[in-house]
Amino acid sequence: MPSTRTERIAGPFSGLLVIDLTHVLNGPFGTTMLSDLGARVVKIEPPGHGDDTRTYGPFVDDQSLYFSFVNRGKESIVLNLKDDADRAIFLNMVGQADVLTENFRPGTMKHLGFSYEELAKINPRLIYASSSGFGQTGPLASYPAYDTIVQAMSGIMSMTGFPDGPPTRVGTSLSDLCAGVFMFSGIASALYAREKSGKGAHVDVAMFDATLAFLEHGFMEYVATGKAFQRIGNRHPFMTPFDVFHSADQDFVICCGNDHLFAELCKVIDRSDLATDKRFQSNLLRTEHNEILKLELEATLVKQSAAYWLAVIHKAGVPVAPLLNVVEAAEHPQTKARNMLIEAGGIRMPGNPVKISGYDDPATRVGAPKLNQHGDALRREFSQRL
Repeated sequence: MPSTRTERIAGPFSGLLVIDLTHVLNGPFGTTMLSDLGARVVKIEPPGHGDDTRTYGPFVDDQSLYFSFVNRGKESIVLNLKDDADRAIFLNMVGQADVLTENFRPGTMKHLGFSYEELAKINPRLIYASSSGFGQTGPLASYPAYDTIVQAMSGIMSMTGFPDGPPTRVGTSLSDLCAGVFMFSGIASALYAREKSGKGAHVDVAMFDATLAFLEHGFMEYVATGKAFQRIGNRHPFMTPFDVFHSADQDFVICCGNDHLFAELCKVIDRSDLATDKRFQSNLLRTEHNEILKLELEATLVKQSAAYWLAVIHKAGVPVAPLLNVVEAAEHPQTKARNMLIEAGGIRMPGNPVKISGYDDPATRVGAPKLNQHGDALRREFSQRL
């Protein structure tokens, strides 16, 4: 029987078959990482317009970038999982798959007769990964969720922004993306365990859990004091100076994580008086007097351009950086050197951040599939059990 595999490069997951029932962002982001690293990913989409993100903008040549960015290199088949013939095709796929991923509301797969327990009877080696808003257990398991819902409930919005401003959503779909990364790592971990046990497993990932794991300073404050973390803008809560600063023309970033770096900064900007000031002689004291220190530093920094300070502070070995917008970051030489702006199906998009020696990381990849692009071939391939 002819293979329907999309031409792909070799990767550590080459030879793995992934049945991808996920939609929108958090699941597809994780399965795209599997695809980038060599797995064959078959995306099952519902009748109609398929994955909702096919209808989301922005568009380039009638292709949704929202869909294209997180579905490159996959195959697409439309299946109605309530139709007996399509259910048979799906179950034949399951019998041959290594991984199945889904991000429906908990209970949906069980209602369809496709719970982990049922599918494990067909394929005991199956890694079955579920990613949802709040996970498969707990009082909020069935609670509907999008990224902003989870950002709001996890606490991350409450700690983002400036003290005199409102709680602020992080400027990307952080909860979705974190869950996608944790789903990917959970699958990789379960596959490794299967090599020793020969058994599959159910991976349960929640956007809520994933975001809590990324709170870092907010959780530290809670554990240390029992109080909620307060918004502090761009500065670091525990290291000073570690913030965005004004220059004569543009804002830029300075990060001093210890006393030595602070002393070097003071020396290179010709403010050695600050290094000997009793208010600033330790990181703890500098953090306590952060506002005063920032005013003192900026009184000097505003006398020269950002480009000037970036050059001299960097030469002194103190971490410093320009404040770039997305266009500047995308076109930066470092982005090019790391192959983080690739082309897939004629569309430019972020590349694969996981670089592994011995495997290619091509700048041109197979693009996202058209709806049901591989449907006929996949139906032929999986028309009967092996």
